[in-house]
Amino acid sequence: MKSKTTNNYLIAEKLAAENSNSQKPLAGFSKLSKIEKIDYLIKNHFHGSSEMKKTLLSFWAQNPEDQNLMDEFSENTITNFHFPLGVCPNVLINNQLYMVPMVIEESSVVAACAKAAKFWFDRGGFKTRIIGTEKIGQVHFIWQGDTQKLQNFFDSKKEHFVRELAPLMEKMVERGGGLKNLELRDLTTKEPGYFQLWATFQTCDAMGANFINTILETLAKLLKEGLMVEDSLTDSEREVQIVMSILSNYTPECRVVAEVECAIEELNEAGLGMEASEFAEKFARAVRISKIDINRATTHNKGIFNGIDAVVLATGNDFRAIEACGHTWASRDGQYRGLTDVSLEGGRFKFSLDIPLAVGTVGGLTGLHPMAKFSLDLLGRPSAEKLMEVLAVIGLAQNFAALKSLTTSGIQKGHMKMHLMNILKHLEANETEVLKAKEHFENNLISYSGVREFLSSLRKYQ
Repeated sequence: MKSKTTNNYLIAEKLAAENSNSQKPLAGFSKLSKIEKIDYLIKNHFHGSSEMKKTLLSFWAQNPEDQNLMDEFSENTITNFHFPLGVCPNVLINNQLYMVPMVIEESSVVAACAKAAKFWFDRGGFKTRIIGTEKIGQVHFIWQGDTQKLQNFFDSKKEHFVRELAPLMEKMVERGGGLKNLELRDLTTKEPGYFQLWATFQTCDAMGANFINTILETLAKLLKEGLMVEDSLTDSEREVQIVMSILSNYTPECRVVAEVECAIEELNEAGLGMEASEFAEKFARAVRISKIDINRATTHNKGIFNGIDAVVLATGNDFRAIEACGHTWASRDGQYRGLTDVSLEGGRFKFSLDIPLAVGTVGGLTGLHPMAKFSLDLLGRPSAEKLMEVLAVIGLAQNFAALKSLTTSGIQKGHMKMHLMNILKHLEANETEVLKAKEHFENNLISYSGVREFLSSLRKYQ
């Protein structure tokens, strides 16, 4: 009897034969082991390169249990993709000091956040407040009939629905969460027959996606079953099409505000290159431009998410949901705008960020990924609300640092200085060349071509 591994290798050989020089869909790939997947890829996409296989294997975790855990986070995994985990010190939030973990491949982001954190530490730190923590779920359905009949049906069955959902919510309710409100929304003017069951939830320290979706799917089933036997409806009115039941990643009622404040003259620090009042006005104008021009707004907000995403990744949360929600919030009045605000009234500089952030500190990757657990431990095992505050502060710090650079020395001076080492690595500079390049570019503009030319000039005489 042939072993499973032998059979899998035969599958891999068959796949290679069937798919060589063809555009046919690849079938059976998921049945292969991880090594067999790698072998297939190496043979068919990398000309059998042993070096490429060696590279892929080198990124596996040394501990097999750790690697198995990583494999389970996704599908068709072949190896791990590493990003650096850095820390931002001196982050003072509501008089509590944090060392903030950040996962990002751009060193200038961590450096900029750290510089901004130290600047505001000396001026009382960051202040935050939670606006709300409610999340939204929707059952989207199509129903044809007298709208008032549907509303009457919903009103009569609402309490029944909530009672039926109670067993599913028991543990969440014990923690202070659960379904908070349920209403019927008529959207037939936008799409024929289109209605929603609109539900709001509290999920405490959990992100709550699975909890919310389970409640919504059960609610959809209760709606369908209830309509089928409702005496006040005609036969056609008992028919309903459940389109989908899903949480919304737009969470405008799950929001946090972060802010900093100081006297304008306190901005007059070394290296500003101008009077504090001039800097403050220029800074405020840059923020106003982000409210006017969507091209600038996009880059302005990207900088904010440079900071937020780095902490979201470090803590095992969903940066795609955070980004989608934030960009929708930035467009809430019909035009995409910058997310931060500034005020210069009464001789005071006030800079703030008001943003929706739905995160969790229990469940999902937060309790499984070793580095996510480390990051949350480093933050002192925060509640979801505390993590919201940290995220908003880091987003604000990053935006302050970026706008300060843009309105004074320019973004390239600091950014490219941090990027110099990456360029030198690309150009395979040795230790002596690195030291000379650092010295040379301390007072010279850094660019890829400039660094390449400098190294070429050094190597001429070697």
